[in-house]
Amino acid sequence: MSVDETGTEPGDAGADEPGWDVDPDDESGAAVVAAVGRQIKAWREAAGLRAGEFGTAIGYGEDQIYKVEGGRRIPRPELLDRADEVLGAGGKIAAMKQDVAEVRYPKKIRDLTKLEAKAAEIAAYVSHGLHGLLQTPGHARALFEARQPAYSQDEVERMVAARVARQSIFERSPGPALSFVQEESALRRPIGGTMEWRRQLERLLEIGQLRNVTLQVMPTRREAHPGMDGDIRVLKFKDGSAVGRSHGAFNGRGVTDPKQLRILELRYGIIRAEALTPRETLALVELMLGET
Repeated sequence: MSVDETGTEPGDAGADEPGWDVDPDDESGAAVVAAVGRQIKAWREAAGLRAGEFGTAIGYGEDQIYKVEGGRRIPRPELLDRADEVLGAGGKIAAMKQDVAEVRYPKKIRDLTKLEAKAAEIAAYVSHGLHGLLQTPGHARALFEARQPAYSQDEVERMVAARVARQSIFERSPGPALSFVQEESALRRPIGGTMEWRRQLERLLEIGQLRNVTLQVMPTRREAHPGMDGDIRVLKFKDGSAVGRSHGAFNGRGVTDPKQLRILELRYGIIRAEALTPRETLALVELMLGET
């Protein structure tokens, strides 16, 4: 199921950057950010710099420095690089970028990303909208900006960045076997406007031609099928274990029991059989692209 998650250069000194507040409910992430903040403060004080002086030296405002050192703001990689250089840390501060990278996105997205990163096979049917792994950044941003109650721009940017980060799965080597079935209606909705719609269709063509990806479309003209009551996702791992979830089964809970997984796989198998073939799907996407 798609979950429901772009770096920019820092602006003028004192201006906050979007999307990097610490989630107070993410205890593990908050602990990492606090530890990194304490390290930066220790290096700054050892260098004999006040927060404002340090901020000026690296291009950030004093308030931003206090937030980072106090563990209330997730430092961007650029801040850590500049801090390392200005404070003469010899790479010790810059090395913390890897720790921060693990917690910069919402915890539920991190958990999902870890599962996807370990999976040898992923099968997904989406009954409404496009799967998060298939979305362009502009498509994802338009979806998040349309939510009500409205997300803040900080939240939108953070979730877009998280969604894009998940798509590194396509760069894995060897890559996992990925199977997606999408409803035709999701491809015909011009999310983000005509130009973004075109970019999204072009992205689907690119992904659909990857050798480890099977992309299929369920035609709108098809009658009822086993996915009508919600999304289905099954992830299989190298050790033979698996986890699955469906909005329309087992109260939407994640399941690992083989009997329950077989039910999800049965439903997904029928859905795939009733959908267009991968070749027919790419032909349909090309046709849609020509019509935009």
